[in-house]
Amino acid sequence: MRTELSDAPALKTDRAEQPAAATAQPSGDFEELALPLLDQLYGGALKMTRNPQDAEDLVQETYLKGFQNFAKFTPGTNLKAWLYRIMTNTYINGYRKKQRQPVHTSADELTDGQLYTSSGHDPTGLVSAEVEALAMMPDTTIAAALNDLSEDYRRVVYYSDVVGLAYKEIAEVLEIPLGTVMSRLNRGRKKLRETLKEVAAEHGIAAAQEAVENSAGDKPAVSKASGPQTADAAKNAANSKEGER
Repeated sequence: MRTELSDAPALKTDRAEQPAAATAQPSGDFEELALPLLDQLYGGALKMTRNPQDAEDLVQETYLKGFQNFAKFTPGTNLKAWLYRIMTNTYINGYRKKQRQPVHTSADELTDGQLYTSSGHDPTGLVSAEVEALAMMPDTTIAAALNDLSEDYRRVVYYSDVVGLAYKEIAEVLEIPLGTVMSRLNRGRKKLRETLKEVAAEHGIAAAQEAVENSAGDKPAVSKASGPQTADAAKNAANSKEGER
């Protein structure tokens, strides 16, 4: 796919069919600046779609739109953030179209999330307690918790914990102040903790509940090393209770 995507801007060759604005900047500039970002964009698309073919299609469409609208890009600003914004909007619009079709279940929603589980990345380099707790929960639960967040909170959490963008990059993608990013991320995570605390208790996932209760800010309450062991312990405890019945 990488080779196919590297040819994505070549779709520009039909210049007669492109709007005049799209050719306002030299096409070589787009190729030179955008192609080195291909792997990063593909990685983000894969986390969104969780499907290699869908990720390829999403990046292909992102690069085509990026090329067609390159005249709107301000030279000297963050091209990666600009392309991520195009890609995310493309993905969200595509998801909304699918959501209108009664065939597909809403569990796919922002289960791009394995929203957290697929990433575990935090701009500070730390794995937050939310990531550890979410890793133990069913996808439908994750989707429900995420859908409880407002779009403002959800998108900031997504860019931080899934895509792994730094605060400054998130601010550029969403075109909001840096302080707003930090505030929304903090509040979004807090709301997730509140939701997941209740769900963890309902599912009897003691380890996840403890991780949520002990979490503070971005600092991890459960280490990666202890996570799987605690999860196994929780499962064994649940099985023992079942056996006693």
